[in-house]
Amino acid sequence: MNQPASPRLPDEPGVVAPPVLALEGVVRAYVTAAGTLTVLNGVELTVKPGELVALVAPSGVGKSTLLHVAGLLEKPEAGEVRINGRTASGLNDLARTAMRRRDIGFVYQFHHLLPEFTALENIVMPQMIAGLGKSEAEARARQLLGYMRIEARADHRPAELSGGEQQRVAIARAVANGPRILMADEPTGNLDPKTSDHVFAALDALVRQSGLSALIATHNMALAARMDRAITLKDGKVVPAEIA
Repeated sequence: MNQPASPRLPDEPGVVAPPVLALEGVVRAYVTAAGTLTVLNGVELTVKPGELVALVAPSGVGKSTLLHVAGLLEKPEAGEVRINGRTASGLNDLARTAMRRRDIGFVYQFHHLLPEFTALENIVMPQMIAGLGKSEAEARARQLLGYMRIEARADHRPAELSGGEQQRVAIARAVANGPRILMADEPTGNLDPKTSDHVFAALDALVRQSGLSALIATHNMALAARMDRAITLKDGKVVPAEIA
């Protein structure tokens, strides 16, 4: 079958594509009963086209916050988020939403599939919302299900799928609109080791073949070691992580 479409890179010889994601001096804080809690404190991070980056850190230090800010779900108090070289700080909510829908895909620990719809329909709907015709959206959805090796489950509802199958459908849905970067928050966290390995292998293959970039939060050090590099959060800043 055909591979999912690759993100477009500059055609001119010698032109270097900008980072798909760049965080520059990002600060994110929350007001609590005990005072202001600063979770991100001057974060600097870039993710290159086609790069697979693991985000590893203990619970409670800000992994999800970093993903939410990078994915334009939360606004930082200071600093800049750039997607494909385009700054997000000056955008209103409607423009941020449009950028998020166009350029960013999300996968979470729980699949969040709509239970009343089939696997195929769950992948078709975001494409139709983005303006694609039904027949083209269905063809794309079947292509992705085949690529994730679950095409035989296209007409099954989420409750009829295994945990690993549910996550593979969630991944297919996340990339259906051809985003430039995938944000994944513990995408294999609810799975047993064998199933986790199968799901990550499918995700890794999809990223490698399509040219996507990915920022993946995980506690699984074995999976993190298979990515291009690993980062962690220390004192609110992004630093390289050591993977044994």
